[in-house]
Amino acid sequence: MLNFDQARTELAALLRRKSIFHGEFTLASGAKSSYYIDCRLTTLDGRGAWLVGQLVHGTIRREEATRNIRITGVGGLTMGADPVALATAMHSAWANDPAPLQAFSVRKAPKGHGQGRQVEGNFRAGDTVAVLDDVITRGDSTIAAIEALTREGGKVVLVVALVDRQEGGRAKVEALGYPFVSIFSRDELLASPVQIQATTHA
Repeated sequence: MLNFDQARTELAALLRRKSIFHGEFTLASGAKSSYYIDCRLTTLDGRGAWLVGQLVHGTIRREEATRNIRITGVGGLTMGADPVALATAMHSAWANDPAPLQAFSVRKAPKGHGQGRQVEGNFRAGDTVAVLDDVITRGDSTIAAIEALTREGGKVVLVVALVDRQEGGRAKVEALGYPFVSIFSRDELLASPVQIQATTHA
């Protein structure tokens, strides 16, 4: 098995090869960008998912020790966070954690039937959780997930992003009092000479 640094190096190469596109794009926020990061092409890749699970799991366990907290579940706003959460939970089970991390998914709006829940999966009121995201830009999706979890009785103690686009999202999350860590920054990933051309809009 790769150590943390080796896994991080391999995942960075995979993200650069599969998930970074250069061109003219319109982001979900409406802003224009000369590049687009589609992490799902990596997080939904078998090898990519394994590396993501190892790195996010390792980061969470490190932050638990540093901050003296205990996290029981991981998840975030569908759908970017979903494969990250599942990969992390699966790696936690593979690592034989005494209490493996549980995965959940946050809907964009409460379900209109059944139990009417907005948080699906392995989550209960009172759980101490980490909110995950694949890419954080302005932080709106991450904050929406935090708010939904808080309304349903969760205690959010950490936010983990796979990639920080360094466009204000981190500052917004931290301004609300939530610790934030990312596996990669935009500057790290875009430092590579590898460029994937794209002509379509995100």
